[in-house]
Amino acid sequence: MKLRYFIPAFIALVGAMMVSCSDEDTVTLLDEIQVSRSYVPINLEGGEATIDVNAKADWSFEEAGIPEWLTITPMEGKAGETKVKFSAPAANNGRNADLKINCAGRTQNIKIIQGLPVVQDATCAEVIAGPESKTYRVTGAITRWANNYEKYGNMWISDGTGEIQIYGMADKNGKLANNPVASWGLEIGDVITVEGPKSVYNGITELVDVKVVKIVKSLLKIEGYDPEDATIPLEGGDVTVNLSCKGNGVSVEIPESAKNWLAITNITAGSNPTVTFHANANAGGDRSAEVTFKTSNGSQESAVTATINQKGSIVACTVAEFLAADEDATQYRLTGVIQKVTKASSGDFVLRDWSGEVAIYHMGAQGEFESLGLKEGDIITVVGQRGSYNGTPQMSKGGQYETHIPVTDITVAEFLTKPDDESVYYRLSGQITDIDNPTYGNLTLTDDTGSVYVYGCYPGWGATGDNRKNWLETAGIELEDNLKIIGYKKTFNGKIELCGGIYFSHSKPEE
Repeated sequence: MKLRYFIPAFIALVGAMMVSCSDEDTVTLLDEIQVSRSYVPINLEGGEATIDVNAKADWSFEEAGIPEWLTITPMEGKAGETKVKFSAPAANNGRNADLKINCAGRTQNIKIIQGLPVVQDATCAEVIAGPESKTYRVTGAITRWANNYEKYGNMWISDGTGEIQIYGMADKNGKLANNPVASWGLEIGDVITVEGPKSVYNGITELVDVKVVKIVKSLLKIEGYDPEDATIPLEGGDVTVNLSCKGNGVSVEIPESAKNWLAITNITAGSNPTVTFHANANAGGDRSAEVTFKTSNGSQESAVTATINQKGSIVACTVAEFLAADEDATQYRLTGVIQKVTKASSGDFVLRDWSGEVAIYHMGAQGEFESLGLKEGDIITVVGQRGSYNGTPQMSKGGQYETHIPVTDITVAEFLTKPDDESVYYRLSGQITDIDNPTYGNLTLTDDTGSVYVYGCYPGWGATGDNRKNWLETAGIELEDNLKIIGYKKTFNGKIELCGGIYFSHSKPEE
């Protein structure tokens, strides 16, 4: 199902085979190569095991199937009998590995088994704090679906102590990647008990390829509500959430952070209650709140959540201001130079203005970056939310392209022939042969084709006033340094100049 995980899967038959195997057992599967054991156990506390390999030709293990925790000595051998040792350090929980030995065009399979998985009952918080690879049994309510949830059963569950992701779930027949949500009839709010090993991926705690132990259907269900379609407009307004309820009435909780803009105006009773929310006009950026609906029938409590969104103004800001902003639904507009393209097909790049730089992750649709002809050096405007990856700020959740100014790489001689036009930008590279005004960065740039006067070298796009001053000193730019700069052509008193100079990069002569 998913190549990034290797998950131990033990069944009773395999366990029985493990118990019955002894050092004297000999399993002969092929004429070309024979092994004394094809199931090799190692103690959970760590240790080693040895088998005999009897081959009629040169043989070797396939490296692709060997996990990092397992050491094999030797990895290859010649015709005849060879003792092969397997060793592994102590493990937190049972694990295994499927190995392959190739000999004369045939393949012998060997399974290494270290301990047996022991299931530990735990809260979400205990799973988050616990070691990886250990198998846990957790009970929690389904709070939201994750990507590809229908096919794989990817979802988030919470038990009040924390929230973890379920990444892969077996269906009623024990099969993975087989539409387990439909197989079990799962819905948001259902309380499920699952078992699976812990893994951490990009900082997210997950239980992987779990089996379902128990399901308690929720007393509450949200009917036909889509937060995107039901977004409250910038000017303010109402939104209604329809519920079905098998409990004794519904209570609603609005988070403290949203009580200053979101209020409840009406709640109806019965088995199909409705809750209406109101938001006033929004003078800031996009905002959202996750409200919680609760009910009880005396012996069981259930809770479901819904996201209430309201459109807001797009906040135009510098990169530095964006980096300092909170991670929420606010939309920000950034303009700067594409400093580096990390993955054009996905729209991943680094944007830089005078105040700093930030990664833009997955701008627009797949391939949009390339179809627009965007490249390093272009001046671009994007809109998106403040996010982060492993603690590093970035524009995430699908930053959207608004506009760009193409920038053309050009020699000095070619630049001198271009017409004056403050809307057309070029990128020039050369050596600084004179510094006329270090405060504003007025200098002469020379390449193999000629020289041009640069009227201002500023720290980046958007710099004004005092922010334009003393950039050469701040960046350590000196006479004879190599400079790459972006600007437009202008003629002043008969002298051709590169104006609006946007610093791109520089290096020392010896570099």
